[in-house]
Amino acid sequence: MKKSDFEYELPERLIAQSPPQHRKDARLMVVDRAAQTIEHKAFSDFLTYLSPSDLLVFNNTKVIPARFFGQKASGGQVEILLERMTSDVTALAQIRASKAPKPGAIITLANSNTPVRVLGRAGRFFTLEFPAPGISAIAATQGQIPLPPYIKRAPEGLDANRYQTVFAQSEGAVAAPTAGLHFDEPMLAAIDELGIDRAMLTLHVGAGTFQPVQVDDILQHEMHQEWFSVPSDTASRVQAQITKGRRVLAVGTTSVRALESAVVEGVVQPIQGETQIFIYPGYEFQVVNALLTNFHLPGSTLLMLISALAGKDLIQSAYQAAIDEEYRFFSYGDAMLIL
Repeated sequence: MKKSDFEYELPERLIAQSPPQHRKDARLMVVDRAAQTIEHKAFSDFLTYLSPSDLLVFNNTKVIPARFFGQKASGGQVEILLERMTSDVTALAQIRASKAPKPGAIITLANSNTPVRVLGRAGRFFTLEFPAPGISAIAATQGQIPLPPYIKRAPEGLDANRYQTVFAQSEGAVAAPTAGLHFDEPMLAAIDELGIDRAMLTLHVGAGTFQPVQVDDILQHEMHQEWFSVPSDTASRVQAQITKGRRVLAVGTTSVRALESAVVEGVVQPIQGETQIFIYPGYEFQVVNALLTNFHLPGSTLLMLISALAGKDLIQSAYQAAIDEEYRFFSYGDAMLIL
């Protein structure tokens, strides 16, 4: 398969630049693989597609303010975008500067005396070391919400709340698990009132999620790593669903990646570590049989993932319908439910 098989032309006006007024104001496209149908609904209709026997799995990762500005000892300006934390004080990051800093260089964060040391290179990323009290605490006072590159504006006050799920708990992501952004507390309460089970896992979304596939032969693509954790309670509940032949509905592609990475010898196991799982058409899903997601970038690995679940031709038809119907695309955009 070729990257070009997953390209499409998207009018720039359809890229959502801001969230809707309310989280659940999004539209919802429902794609049914068995029936080969596409329906246009509102996100508030999501509940009508659920059954009391379903298990919904959410990603509770929490976005940290992962963009920093500073300067080198020479005075040169630097922009830092964390890719992912590797400990409380170390991280992989992208650095934008007129000249790449060398190992041992110190970057002083803007409006402070906080020194960040460049430890070295790791592929296209830099390894950075932050001082005490650590990355999370420094980010809280000096970092900026890392809006995706296709949002062409500076972060505003509302982004601190709206580029975060209401169930975010585990700090470490530098991009939001965007399918979860549509849920507010009343929606979650309604799910509970219907007797539908919910489970949590964690996958810290990295900036690599926005990196385009660089090769046309997708089998040559090197997938980025992301840290994830599937706790024991979630693993056992998911495995029970599979054993009973019931539906596991993943909220977001990040939940899919974590769940499919948690299968060991055919059984969902409690696990934590790094995943580089690359899901594309031909992949046989072992856990997930329904997915709530947003609309994804052309030629992206996430578009390949949903094409594996729904079928490439049906997804191509769905995306063309979304363009024709002027859905809002990407992080702050509308949602798709794949059955």
